[in-house]
Amino acid sequence: MRRKVLILIFSFFLLQSLSVELSAQCSVCTKTAQQMGEQPAKGMNSGIIYLAAMPLALVGFISFRWWKNNKDAQT
Repeated sequence: MRRKVLILIFSFFLLQSLSVELSAQCSVCTKTAQQMGEQPAKGMNSGIIYLAAMPLALVGFISFRWWKNNKDAQT
């Protein structure tokens, strides 16, 4: 079971990182990216997604552990 969950989480993050059209910019960042041009805007968007991945992974891991511990305590 644990291996299946880890594979599912890893595949989710892999699919997210390989997606072509990800938009992870606020309105200020979007306006700045439009002024910079297409290539720098893509780099900026990739950087935002890269920086967001670790906090999201930590929250997911902590949530999973909390859920699993509460589930085990109830049985």
